[in-house]
Amino acid sequence: MQKEVTNDNDNRIINVIRELQDTKKYQELHWEGSFTEYLNIVKRFPEVTRNAFQRLYDMILSYGITESTEYKEKLIHYKFFDDSLNNSADAIFGLEKALMKIVNLFKSAAKSYGTEKRLFLLHGPVGSSKSTIVRLLKRGLEAYSKTPEGAIYSFAWRVENADGQVEYQLCPMHEEPLLLLPHEFRNRAIDELIRGQKQAYPIRITGELCPFCRQIFKEYNQKYRGDWTKIINNVKITRLILSEKSRVGIGTFQPKDEKNQDSTELTGDINYRKIAIYGSDSDPRAFNFDGELNIANRGLVEFIEILKLEVAFLYDLLGASQEHKIKPKKFAQTDIDEVIIGHTNEPEYRRLQNNEYMEALRDRTVKIDVPYITRLSDEMKIYEKDYNPEKITGKHIAPHTIEMAAMWAILTRLEEPKKAQLTLMQKLKLYNGKTLPGFTEDNIKELRLEALREGMDGISPRYIQDKISNALVYDHAEPCVNPFMVLNELEAGLKHHSLITNEDLKRRYTELLSIVKQEYEDIVKNEVQRAIAADEEALKRLCGNYIDNIKAYTQKEKVKNKYTGQDEEPDERLMRSLEEKIDIPESRKDDFRREIMNYIGALAIENKQFDYRSNERLQKALELKLFEDQKDSIKLASLISSVVDKETQAKIDVVKSRMIKYYGYCDVCATDVLNFVASIFARGDVKSD
Repeated sequence: MQKEVTNDNDNRIINVIRELQDTKKYQELHWEGSFTEYLNIVKRFPEVTRNAFQRLYDMILSYGITESTEYKEKLIHYKFFDDSLNNSADAIFGLEKALMKIVNLFKSAAKSYGTEKRLFLLHGPVGSSKSTIVRLLKRGLEAYSKTPEGAIYSFAWRVENADGQVEYQLCPMHEEPLLLLPHEFRNRAIDELIRGQKQAYPIRITGELCPFCRQIFKEYNQKYRGDWTKIINNVKITRLILSEKSRVGIGTFQPKDEKNQDSTELTGDINYRKIAIYGSDSDPRAFNFDGELNIANRGLVEFIEILKLEVAFLYDLLGASQEHKIKPKKFAQTDIDEVIIGHTNEPEYRRLQNNEYMEALRDRTVKIDVPYITRLSDEMKIYEKDYNPEKITGKHIAPHTIEMAAMWAILTRLEEPKKAQLTLMQKLKLYNGKTLPGFTEDNIKELRLEALREGMDGISPRYIQDKISNALVYDHAEPCVNPFMVLNELEAGLKHHSLITNEDLKRRYTELLSIVKQEYEDIVKNEVQRAIAADEEALKRLCGNYIDNIKAYTQKEKVKNKYTGQDEEPDERLMRSLEEKIDIPESRKDDFRREIMNYIGALAIENKQFDYRSNERLQKALELKLFEDQKDSIKLASLISSVVDKETQAKIDVVKSRMIKYYGYCDVCATDVLNFVASIFARGDVKSD
């Protein structure tokens, strides 16, 4: 009986897979055909002949773009870097300018403006997403090669193996089939092929076949006495799927111990087993063209920590980048078509700059700075991607926990503002889009321009992630992780941080943690104040009363008392009690009152209803005024005592429920925050803002 049930389950699984599989798609991706059929494909879709830079640039654009403006500067966001291929697991946040520079370089290279002869070097501090960017590009090319728009083709030769059996051997460097056209006839053949066709890029077939294919071509040429039309009948065209794991069109090179690594890892090595078959170590059939620069042909090669390579390896990159040629052992220079991207940290780059023998490499290198994020909202996205209710079960992350950790990370990366009246925290808020009196978009742009190294130093996101993880798994009974737990982890970790050996720097980072704690204190005080004052009807009544009075004041009229029916002078005491809550000085009160009335008038012209929430400063003033009026009746400070009467407890429970409903607290962290703020109130440390 058990066996029958198992068989039924197995059959069900097989049937599910049968329904899900797409054999038609498989056949499309593994298309094979003749050279003539390939020429017809080129005629219909010339883009199949694109070079590596053109294909990479088009792949990025295929995901679409969005445009925005920041500080009067146009920004382009390339949706490709949102990593929709992998559910945003490697999404890049806040690096629009760096990514724009990278994509613009690809665009220039795609149009053959000169940058196609350069080595691209991503440069920045540890953990700034350099390797993530390259990983996205590699993964994107793999996926693009499987689409109709990104189709790419290579070819295989019909040969006899040692047993006399016929088989097809793929070109080891996955070359473009049009390279099979005789060099002297290429231009004429391409003109005939694309006559009347519109092309995004002109077809340019440059270079020669690899040594292996030249050898096979040579043998067939002798066999058919120079009849190219017969030679080509021994060629099979195949669809090419780029794959890093299969080492097709995507290469990755990582430095190792110099004793265990040599340049053959880049350009291939002799296959000693085949020397006995072909009789010479200079026969290309006895050579493995499987170095990273060989197998990455038609695609992209990544050099991890490129400047840690030995000088001998870097010499190979000179010709690979400038001439698009490599020199395999015992063979002539061989043409390649690939994007070469390396990444490095600052110490290695400084070493390159100081090495006069590497001037040729520096001249062929385009450096792209990839800094840390300096916008708080973008930094938070990094951590929210990993630490959210969907991924973190059994623990609640209290509001502002991620925000405070990200805030400290940003502060460590910012340069002290040169303006005496501006604090580092205010600078952070300006960068995050908050407006401050006296600062325009031009001022913020100036702040960024004067800070030349901003984002190139500071704390890595990896350190923040490690400490958030520590707080989450720390063995304590609390079901909730709050900002103080994470901030304490961040501070404790500074003592053992391997990259921070400067005691002055440790002290500075510790001081910045104190600034973040003070900011958190202000935030939660404000939230508790707003929760206490979150009586909608009371806020509307207070707002209506204030508007009636400033209307009468600005129009030099009187206000009718709703209870006595008498006309009275505007209530100056009421108006000032609100305005003082948001630091409107006596000298500016008339301007503020006119500003509110003009705003209401503008809404009326558009047939829109005024709501106090639409003016942030007025809303804050109303909430703080109502809080001031109600805090004594709540008696929040009684929380720190052991005795709370029923009436007060009921009011506190209402406040707690608002904290949970409006601000995302759970019962535990709402209670903790109320206790924390109550202790501040008990110290008399309540600010009006």
